Amino acid sequence: MYDLAWFRANFDRIAERLQTRSNPPDLDGYRELDKRRRAAIAQSEQLKALRNAETAEIGKLRREGVDTTERQQQVRAIGERIALLEQEEKAAGESFRKMLEGIPNVPHESVPVGTSEADNVEIRRVGEPRQFDFEPKAHWDLGPELGILDLERAAKVTGARFAVYWGQGAKLERALINFMLDVHTREHGYTEVLPPFIVNADSLFGTGQLPKFAQDLFKLENTDYYLIPTAEVPVTNLYRNETLEGDRLPIKLCAYTPCFRSEAGSYGRDVRGIIRQHQFQKVELVKFAHPDHSYDELEKLTADAEDILRRLGLPFRTVVLSTGDTSFSAAKTYDIEVWLPGQNGYKEISSCSNYEAFQARRASIRFKPAKGKSEFAHTLNGSGLAVGRTWVAIVENYQQKDGSVLVPEVLRPYVGTDVIQRPEVRR
Repeated sequence: MYDLAWFRANFDRIAERLQTRSNPPDLDGYRELDKRRRAAIAQSEQLKALRNAETAEIGKLRREGVDTTERQQQVRAIGERIALLEQEEKAAGESFRKMLEGIPNVPHESVPVGTSEADNVEIRRVGEPRQFDFEPKAHWDLGPELGILDLERAAKVTGARFAVYWGQGAKLERALINFMLDVHTREHGYTEVLPPFIVNADSLFGTGQLPKFAQDLFKLENTDYYLIPTAEVPVTNLYRNETLEGDRLPIKLCAYTPCFRSEAGSYGRDVRGIIRQHQFQKVELVKFAHPDHSYDELEKLTADAEDILRRLGLPFRTVVLSTGDTSFSAAKTYDIEVWLPGQNGYKEISSCSNYEAFQARRASIRFKPAKGKSEFAHTLNGSGLAVGRTWVAIVENYQQKDGSVLVPEVLRPYVGTDVIQRPEVRR
């Protein structure tokens, strides 16, 4: 969401930068609408000046005893015309604001220009993919063989793109959640929060999911409530319609939640296994930052997410998304991609984004600096990490020739075992 005055004053530059996005918005309608609004304002101001001059002249004539009935009728007609122009101006302004809701954020100047994910730029790579002396399996084969992942029963209970974790598989999922929360709160300085998993439409508008991406959400029937697509939504909206004290910034929060997504636009993508699910678990990092420091905070947030992978000993790379691959609300995004040997490639496990004031303006989240007027904060978030995909990465990277899976050393106190073995008795 944009400041109206700033949008109008910088229209040409904004339009140029937005053209670098995929499916760029058509801004001709915005220009024409604003032209009409400006014309209504100019004409209204001219008529007000004429009305004031006529009113003064009528007063003078009446003092001289001149009949001013006809001129008074003309002044009333001018007033009626002014009222119509003001209504036109107001309607155009409302339409303009409504249109602005559908315009994506302007990519930051440091974001590489490109048309798709093919134009993303790798900025670092950590760890080398493991060289196996056997053919590594994908998690959708290995998990069921170990008796820790059950997709068939999940499909029976609910449908496609759901999963059931059994035994050590469920414990590994829970261990990852607790491990991530402990690292972020004890060592990275985040405050843990457990928010609602259901939010209202205002919250989804604030973070940019509504109205544009309603098809990606699960709405509760006959209510204004939705299942959350990510903890970003409830955690960011904790401060909606509030003004924060500037000396509190940055505020750093982390939250575990399940996430629910319809995946409406992902037909045919990642159909096997648990890479792309309708329900999955995630630990989310959210920051509220001063505009002068938000890009430093983005680097720190990304490093915090990467630290989880470093501790788990999982190879990964970090890429900066091009303008064509950056999401609707973000100004700049780093994707962290973990190596999955069962699929012989890197797969996104975290997106770390700076939204600048885009979300804060929609959600009315301000801060009061030590001097001067309050202004909009910058909001940031990123997965720290997506738990299910981390589960997949561990199972695939730590698999052994006998079909077992070693548990990363840092997780062993949480899981209670060094290795996940094949079950002696199949369920």
